Amino acid sequence: MDEFGKIRKGIPDIKLPKLNNGVSQLFIWLFCFSFSGHAIVVRHDVPDESYHAKSTDFPPLATLYSVGVHGTLIDPEWVVTAAHAVFCLKPKQNIRVGEEIVSVANRYSHPDYILGEEHDLALIKLENPVTSVKPATLFRDKTEKDIITWFIGAGGTGTGDDGETISYSDNKGKLRKAHNKIIDVTDTDLVYKFEKGDKGLPLEGVSGNGDSGGPAFVKGDYGYTLLGISSRIDSWFYDVGEYGVTELYTRVSSYTDWIEKVITAENESSRMDMSTQDPFLQPGMQARDMGELCSSIEVQ
Repeated sequence: MDEFGKIRKGIPDIKLPKLNNGVSQLFIWLFCFSFSGHAIVVRHDVPDESYHAKSTDFPPLATLYSVGVHGTLIDPEWVVTAAHAVFCLKPKQNIRVGEEIVSVANRYSHPDYILGEEHDLALIKLENPVTSVKPATLFRDKTEKDIITWFIGAGGTGTGDDGETISYSDNKGKLRKAHNKIIDVTDTDLVYKFEKGDKGLPLEGVSGNGDSGGPAFVKGDYGYTLLGISSRIDSWFYDVGEYGVTELYTRVSSYTDWIEKVITAENESSRMDMSTQDPFLQPGMQARDMGELCSSIEVQ
């Protein structure tokens, strides 16, 4: 595993668009070197069809780009995602929430985030409220350890024996869901491990390449509750999606105060003061190329 092993999941391998000014070389780099993100890799001994999901399995799911990457609607005008996933989000950029296409008003990342590290969350303000989907609620207790949560995503897939072997383009956007148990917590993250055989849950799974910012959630009588935000792997000896890999999701309960302060701020200046506008360009991205790149992956 290379020096960026802890942030290796992210935008999946797709056919490169024909871009000018050398931007296609950037795409070649991007899709050969995936950064942190999540689709669903499943057990080798359970039929893949058992993991197939529908959008109604988690209606607040947001999709940020045509190549994947996700977030969660937590207020009619707000989506929460991973800070490392906001590199192409700018005012007027389109994203999808449920079945609605909505425009971004602005984005606000946590001020303490450093690429590839903890505090990996960002808020996206929408130009208009989403009316067709009920937002997820935020988990506020500090009792996450041993809770079984669901993941959902539409990126690359495979099984724990070999890790991710099917790219996002080959998967063709098929949603999958899996569950996994929170085995530990830190001040900033939820910790998961992909277990094999009898140690694993019936629909045990973890994330692969494709859906950074996706949810770790539970469903209750009153709707969906968000516990974690897909961030990064934390395993030097296991690759993405392999049995034994450890994954970290940003711990929502540690950031509810910051989330609420940003959402309820009286004005834009206040929001800017408590966040960062850094796009967190991945290694190899060049600011001069981002306009064309972002236009090519915008949700239509």
